[in-house]
Amino acid sequence: MVITIANQKGGVGKTTTAINLSSALAFMGYKVLLVDTDPQAHSTISCLNNPTNFEKSLYDVLVNLKTSITSVIVKTNIPGLDLAVSKISMAKLEPTLIGEIDGHFRLKDALEPIRQQYQFIIIDTPPTLGLITVNSLVAADSVLIPIQSSYLCLEGTDDLLETIEKVKKVANPHLFILGVIITLFDKRTNLSRDVVKRIKQVFGPKVFKTFISKSVKLEESPAYKESIFTYAPDSVGAWQYKKIAEEILERIKNEKNRLT
Repeated sequence: MVITIANQKGGVGKTTTAINLSSALAFMGYKVLLVDTDPQAHSTISCLNNPTNFEKSLYDVLVNLKTSITSVIVKTNIPGLDLAVSKISMAKLEPTLIGEIDGHFRLKDALEPIRQQYQFIIIDTPPTLGLITVNSLVAADSVLIPIQSSYLCLEGTDDLLETIEKVKKVANPHLFILGVIITLFDKRTNLSRDVVKRIKQVFGPKVFKTFISKSVKLEESPAYKESIFTYAPDSVGAWQYKKIAEEILERIKNEKNRLT
């Protein structure tokens, strides 16, 4: 199962979710690949002690059809979790691929030879709806949408949903929305509770039962090159991401049952 985590709004917890969902699944015994497509390379920086030590990155794979993605995959400190590294060079990808007839399919084609090696491939995307995110949607089986419980939470979601529908019509008809994760939730405030009501009005049963709360531990863990499960395994954040992983497994099972 290839899951793309997407939202063109920044600061909603895409990378936090990508790292900790990948880690949760790995700790559950699954073989997982985290693919960092963001030019900011926050997943790469947060997972590796020496993120600048790699000659090649995902950019080289996507612009040169002869470069295998295996050349940019490294092991993390979590057994079962590998990472396809990114660099700032990814920022050059869109102008490089403009006009290429297969430009939207590069990531899908790169992942195809290794899909069977992993039970889950989690794709972290940049806060845009450009060619990188479209590549990630074309390559995916499903989409996970983190939405911050803030006043402007739904700003831009129409554009995201429109992009997903376009990708389904043109390139990936089996793509589906796996769910919406409410992030940075503060149960102490009326605003957060009101925002949750608005999000549920828009997305209904797509919203996960588990919310991700505001957490100092979640904010600190990347600085120590750790997921929440190794940095603060007894924290609320660790419990919440474990519950999200369990909900995802249940939804995937239900989707497979629906299709059979």
